Amino acid sequence: MSFYAKELAALKRSGRYRERHINRAVLKDFASNDYLGLADTKELHEATCRELSLESTHAAKASMLVNGYHPIHKNFEEALAAANGFEEAVVLGSGFNANIALIEALVRKGDKLFMDELYHASGVLASQLHGMDVTFFKHNDMEELETLLKNSSAKRNIVAVEGIYSMEGDLCAKEIFSIADRYEAILIVDEAHSSGVVGRRLMGVYEYYDIEVAPNHIKMGTLGKAYGSFGAYILASQHIIDYLINRAKPIIYATALSLYDTLLAQNALNYILNNYEQLHKDIIRRKKIVYDTLGINIAGLIVPICVGDNRRVIEIKEELLLQGYEVGAIRQPTVPSAIIRLIARLGESDADLLHICKVLAKIV
Repeated sequence: MSFYAKELAALKRSGRYRERHINRAVLKDFASNDYLGLADTKELHEATCRELSLESTHAAKASMLVNGYHPIHKNFEEALAAANGFEEAVVLGSGFNANIALIEALVRKGDKLFMDELYHASGVLASQLHGMDVTFFKHNDMEELETLLKNSSAKRNIVAVEGIYSMEGDLCAKEIFSIADRYEAILIVDEAHSSGVVGRRLMGVYEYYDIEVAPNHIKMGTLGKAYGSFGAYILASQHIIDYLINRAKPIIYATALSLYDTLLAQNALNYILNNYEQLHKDIIRRKKIVYDTLGINIAGLIVPICVGDNRRVIEIKEELLLQGYEVGAIRQPTVPSAIIRLIARLGESDADLLHICKVLAKIV
């Protein structure tokens, strides 16, 4: 029985049908979120394997609250907290799970959640889990947000924004921090696409804007992007981390993050902190190539190119595949209007980035 045949047919008619494709290593990768090219850095993988082979076990085996919390987890959490200026950290399975953990656990009865309208789908899903009171404000509209907070009578106000927005590629407004502080709102900053990309040492928007971390601040980041590994982390005050460990279901009920991924991320963090000056120069050079060829000023390494047609973005993607280049073809409902999403990642050469930008300048 084809239970969803009509739905699938409708997706195909609208150009929104999705398929999985095996990643082909022969292609030049301008589609992935491996911003610094660390997922292709064999030295990090080999060092991680050597270190893990010295441990008595190579897997977490259980939830952090049973006996799955390993010294590898603790060491990485402490290093992350120190590097970012937060009191405490906890690692978990993915950025998607981190958003579910944060929003589902923090927003209780009588609280109010204010979420940027372009916040990641994981956060939007979390906001719908148990009938919480949520209001979406216009993207980066700090005037609207301040009005909403001023008029709120909630027990607690929670605000959720992204450091760099995953599809638009723009930064959150700097004013978000002062507004949240002024109204004593808990502030969640999803730094999945900004951590490892912006800031003096590439630690993200807190560093980029030179924000002093406050007790109401929470930073979430992923390890499967700039860190070239897998998993996620939450940084906050000791008080909030203690609360999440006791209430956040993806922390309580899931097997702890794999030891390999945690250790690989630790090595990636060390690599970034030891090489941030050169990495920063490389990022600036990539941004200049994009601006000179496409006329697009990018905050990080995400280059959104508006096409506006679901079928056309797939055609462009396929044209580039024939030339050996891979980009993202992003369609509704992920974005309001279809885009080519080019990632100016450091894992490919300047020459290849320049070439694909010139090709796109002619095509789009």
